Amino acid sequence: MLVIGIAGGSGSGKTTVVQAITRKLKENVVVIPQDSYYKDSSHLPLEERQKVNFDHPDSIDFKLLNEHLRALKSGQKIEEPVYSYLTCSRSRTETVPVYPAEVIIIEGILIFTCAELRDQMDIKIFVDADDDDRLMRVMARDILERGKTVETVIQRYSKTVKPMYLQFIEPSKRYADIIIPQGGHNKVAIDMISATIEKALHRKDKEESAQ
Repeated sequence: MLVIGIAGGSGSGKTTVVQAITRKLKENVVVIPQDSYYKDSSHLPLEERQKVNFDHPDSIDFKLLNEHLRALKSGQKIEEPVYSYLTCSRSRTETVPVYPAEVIIIEGILIFTCAELRDQMDIKIFVDADDDDRLMRVMARDILERGKTVETVIQRYSKTVKPMYLQFIEPSKRYADIIIPQGGHNKVAIDMISATIEKALHRKDKEESAQ
């Protein structure tokens, strides 16, 4: 089993990289998105929930995420939370069953800010992209998928997304084993990473066979 962390700023192209790597790997892959592990805010009025800073490490339930990753690594099934961006709350009745796989990919903007989570990763990848490109992707995603207005997206970007990127996310790049420039459009880097992952898996297989 190989655990891969893929981090980067909002709109950097992390999802594109995850999808490209998943398509290239022949092994069974499971993807755990950090976004499923936002702390539940259902106890707050909706207006207050919408003010939560989702780009700060304190917004993530790292305790549960670490527990679930350890469970998968030990061969156990987990029940991944379901989080809604529309209601800014975690479902109390619905979860997604996730089963162990040969490759586990943890994806999210803040995953390298947690030392305990980093220690569980075999390969850490940071997806880098220009600020303008990230802003355009964030705007398109939040307007189309999350029902936000242009004004709301720009306000959130200037007040939380960009400051939190500079304070927490960009500095976490130093923990990465591999940095992908140009976001999800860097086909050469994705091909090289896929080959590196396959070699690491084969190396682990040989080590297990020799034991």
